[in-house]
Formats: sequence, C-alpha cells, structure tokens
Amino acid sequence: MVDEDRRKFLGVCLGGVAAAAAVAVSYPVYNYLAPLQQAKTAGKVVIPEQEVPVGGAKFFEYAGSTAVLVRRQSGDLVALSAVCTHLGCIVQWEKEKQDFLCPCHAGHYSHEGAVLSGPPPKPLAKLPFVVANGVITVG
Repeated sequence: MVDEDRRKFLGVCLGGVAAAAAVAVSYPVYNYLAPLQQAKTAGKVVIPEQEVPVGGAKFFEYAGSTAVLVRRQSGDLVALSAVCTHLGCIVQWEKEKQDFLCPCHAGHYSHEGAVLSGPPPKPLAKLPFVVANGVITVG
C-alpha cells in the first residue's frame, strides 16, 4: 500500500511538472503569433504640414507604436497606424504604387488603409487628426 501511495504521488508530481512545462512553452509562442492590440490611450503628435509631401508619407511614433501620415495626389491627408493587422509588422509606403506593403507576408493596403490582398484580417486603423495653421495634430 505504501508503494501505491508513492506511485500516485510521483504520478501527480510528474503530471504537474509536465503541465507547467507545457504552459511555459505555449505562452511565449502564443504571444509571438497573436496580433498586437492597439493602444487606446494616446497623446498628441504635432507635425509641420510641409513634412508630408504630395504623394508621399511621413512615419512617426504615436501611442507607443508606428503611425503614418499620407498626402494623396489630390492633397487630402490620411493618418493611419503603420502596424500590419496580421502579425504586427511595420508596413512600407510604396510611392510609385500609392499603397502600403507589409514586408513580412506581402499584405497590401490601399492609401486609405483598406486591405487589397494578402493575409491581413482587418484594415489599418485610422487615427484622428486636425490641420490648422500649417500644423497637423494627430490624436
């Protein structure tokens, strides 16, 4: 009977160690593969209007992640998160195509942030901004 109790105890201990090891391996893998969550709190970023050329983009830090301002050929401005909604890579502005490319898995976004092709599940998040007296205030 003592041997049976000892076997049960060792079995429970071994099961606990195996469960702890599974959690220790699974948690970092999940964090790596899960899409990044957007920060809800943000400050304000001020950018001179002349820093965003027509047909070009200006990347900057906003709320702890990368954001981008795009000035379309028509002169309209768009402020977006530059974080790909697939796995959190930073998108690149393709000036000749006037769209965004995610270098990680070839996801394409329009200049408005809409998904054109590839694996991204959602469009790029739009950011609020105001233009006054030649200054763009994001946030």
